[in-house]
Amino acid sequence: MTSEPAPRVEQPQPVARVRDLPVPDGFRMSRLLSPLGARLAGPANFTMQLAWPGVGYGVMNSRVHDGSAMRHPIKRARTTFTYLSVSMLGTEDDRAAFRKAVNRQHAQVVSTPDEPVEYHAMDPRLQTWVAACLYYGTVDMIEKFHGPLDDTTADALYAHGAKFGTTLQMPAEAWPADRAAFAEYWESSLAEVHIDPPVREYLMKLIRMENMPKLLGGFSDFNVFVTTGFLPPRFRDEMKLAWSDADQARFDRLMRRCGRIERLIPWFVRGLPFYLLLFDMRMRRRLGIRLV
Repeated sequence: MTSEPAPRVEQPQPVARVRDLPVPDGFRMSRLLSPLGARLAGPANFTMQLAWPGVGYGVMNSRVHDGSAMRHPIKRARTTFTYLSVSMLGTEDDRAAFRKAVNRQHAQVVSTPDEPVEYHAMDPRLQTWVAACLYYGTVDMIEKFHGPLDDTTADALYAHGAKFGTTLQMPAEAWPADRAAFAEYWESSLAEVHIDPPVREYLMKLIRMENMPKLLGGFSDFNVFVTTGFLPPRFRDEMKLAWSDADQARFDRLMRRCGRIERLIPWFVRGLPFYLLLFDMRMRRRLGIRLV
């Protein structure tokens, strides 16, 4: 009886600081933060990221069990929202430290010979797609809550959006040059969107909150509804989720109400959860505690 070959695990490469793309003077990401929007749109964005098979199978079959959303949903949520906080608010030094910590995890996420898709979580191409989904979802959520962004803000937010990728392994030059180039990248990338049944089943368990404490089970139907609403049609079809004109009208009303509520809250209060997570990351780093 022959033993199965051990999966190859590549060691993280030395981590150098990644020079950020220039962001226009006066732009403050803190004014656009939305914990409510991040929570509501988060499952849809995660679904979009996993719609590329290399990401989908990599996350679903990851051997880094302490970062599994199914096994450790609270820890995974903390890590994810800390990553978002570091990307949006952190310094270049913060991002370099967090990138190094993430690399230790990602270096272990590699496909085995018997898997249907080859992947490696350190692949900058896959990470560019993840960053693109996060940027796309950020703009989509803001505009669903508050209406279209003006061109100046939209351009500044786009430049800032590169940090979603450079906080990982994406080189800054991989980020499309401007919003028009991004639109072309996004359209061409949709050709690679495909969700196989095992990945779809995995995602539906998360969307139905089957990984969460039973106390939250009553929010399952609402989470499915909101997630379906945030998914663009191409992804909604891949997930085989039904959606009607009545559903869309109900979803639009909900988004407008969320926007009205959010506008009543001062921007520095809205951003507090992200600043607290950034502070927690810095304290962990200072005390020598694992960041992820």
